[in-house]
Amino acid sequence: MMLTDLKSSPFARVCGLPFRAVKWTGGLYKERLDTCMNSTVPHLRKMFESKDISHVTENFKIAAGESDGDFDGTVFGDGDFYKWMESAVYTAVLGDDRKLLEELEDYVGLIGRAQLPDGYISTKQIISEKKGKAARLGDINDFEVYNFGHLFTAACLYQRVTGRDSFLAIAEKAAGYLKHLYEEARKSREVQTAVCPSHYMGLAELYRTTGKQEYLDLLKVAVELRDCVKEGLDDNQDRLPLKKHEKIIGHAVRANYLYAGVADLCLEEENPELTEVLHKVWHSLVTQKLYITGGCGALYNGASPYGNFFTHQLVHQAYGYEYQLPNVTAYNETCASVGGVYWAYRMFCMEKKEEYAEVLERMVLNVNLAAVSLDGKRFFYENMLRRAKKLPYELIWGQERTEYILSYCCPPNLARMIAQLSEYSYTVDDTGIYPVLYGASRADIKLMNGCEGVLVQETDYPYDGKISFRFERMKKNVPVKLHLRIPSWVRGDSGVQKTDKGQKCIWERKLSDADRGSFLTVEIEDPENTVIILDLGMKPRLTCAHVLVEEDCNQVAVERGPLVYCLEGIDAPAETIDDLFVPSDVRLEPEEIEIDGRRMTGLAATFLKKLHGPEYDRNSLYQDYSEEGYEPVPVRMIPYFAWDNRGLYEMRIWMPVVRNRFGSEKQG
Repeated sequence: MMLTDLKSSPFARVCGLPFRAVKWTGGLYKERLDTCMNSTVPHLRKMFESKDISHVTENFKIAAGESDGDFDGTVFGDGDFYKWMESAVYTAVLGDDRKLLEELEDYVGLIGRAQLPDGYISTKQIISEKKGKAARLGDINDFEVYNFGHLFTAACLYQRVTGRDSFLAIAEKAAGYLKHLYEEARKSREVQTAVCPSHYMGLAELYRTTGKQEYLDLLKVAVELRDCVKEGLDDNQDRLPLKKHEKIIGHAVRANYLYAGVADLCLEEENPELTEVLHKVWHSLVTQKLYITGGCGALYNGASPYGNFFTHQLVHQAYGYEYQLPNVTAYNETCASVGGVYWAYRMFCMEKKEEYAEVLERMVLNVNLAAVSLDGKRFFYENMLRRAKKLPYELIWGQERTEYILSYCCPPNLARMIAQLSEYSYTVDDTGIYPVLYGASRADIKLMNGCEGVLVQETDYPYDGKISFRFERMKKNVPVKLHLRIPSWVRGDSGVQKTDKGQKCIWERKLSDADRGSFLTVEIEDPENTVIILDLGMKPRLTCAHVLVEEDCNQVAVERGPLVYCLEGIDAPAETIDDLFVPSDVRLEPEEIEIDGRRMTGLAATFLKKLHGPEYDRNSLYQDYSEEGYEPVPVRMIPYFAWDNRGLYEMRIWMPVVRNRFGSEKQG
């Protein structure tokens, strides 16, 4: 009973622990889970229930013949509601909320009554057909198959965590409709690509949940038919046949969902060609197109960088050219980075490479947690890396989080990811345990070699790099291998030691450069009487970007451990933080701070404020450069995920750097 059930997948080298096996016991992940359970999930429900806000549940009622009216809201609202159901059923079971569980069963009944006898289920089209209008499968941007995909995934999770088959029956009926649709398309070779192909992951989970080969076969057909699309688009990744994909392009959500679904197929059947495609597009992403925050998809709108004068195509929410990573106008749709988590996790389970786990963690802790306010009720659709006081142009989305976004796909996607994060904490193989997300937790472990007990992890990660592991309540105390993830950001003053429970050191080792970006295997002969202490160190560091990232030239970002830090105007005594420079020898001192009642680690520092002469004009496009010197000012940086919780202030991640030849004295 896992979120992504890989225990029987022949090409999964590791798989997650069963549902309920891991429980967060403290720290950031528990705080975020509690906020999701107590605030985000009920808030989203209110949004979906409102006729005047989203109209989503009302659409199901109209489609079921239980209410009058016309369809309203977004065409992908059905799928967004299914994503919310994932978050709701997960938190309801974790919190033993029996009332919510019964109400979810009522929603399942409503969805079943809205479904047509042939298995079709998408409320906009059903309502239109009731009014005598043929509306089915005419426009890929109606997101019908996207809605199907999220139905499949939600129904599988619902069955696994509740044991009820009611939702799964609806999903299988819809899959039957999709099977007929694809059989006809295979004969005619007339195919449209489903945008945001959530159904790839959904069909894989239907196969894993039911054991029915027809769903894996249907997934293979869906992938095969992509290459039959005529006049495909970079925006949908179907201009080129799938096996010719070498760079990650187009709509970032669609791309990440696509490759996560292809990875699902490769986990079930050996396919070297598709595996090679995954390697190529992953490499394209992480070496040339990924933001430091883990954000994906730099462009609001633009022209495909890989077309030419004769194949000019518009793209949106998209990956741009290599190293095209603007900050003020960074798009970084939240759903893209949630999709990135799904993709990275599947790649990790295929190959057990630390790189995938590290990217997954970067996405979770930075861009994805930044997409929701600390109180769990306000959301970003896009995730900028810099906020200016005032822009001379208007962006599609506002510069502050809001309770409701017209395109409401991201909040429920984020809610289900946060609710389910404990499932990413550990993976196992026959004899070993691989931590993926470090965090204070208790995990029930049962390995093929017979080792069985509770693995306790104690840490204040991601604020502190010291992590201890010990075993309790061992039913069978046999040797086990603990494969410790050593991130690439680890520097000196880090190491691992093995002690007995009396804290007597048995074995220790300093971490070397060769350990970075890998798993370090620690053999534990006597788990019941052994403690493993990993110290990753947390020295703040300055990070620079590739020289072709033009927006970040001669600038640095501040990182500490897995967290990216930012500066908000409220934490700097300056008219604008654009006047501030980071001294190259800056000292960044960790300090405990509180924002909106949440404890976290900030960084105190002294930056240099540039002094301007009387002739300086902030509004001039170009003017004479003058050097009036700098003066030191105290600032405080905060984790990027915590920004925009104290008002509308400027914010920057990338800051100009200057060599501080004069120490802390005023330069003149």
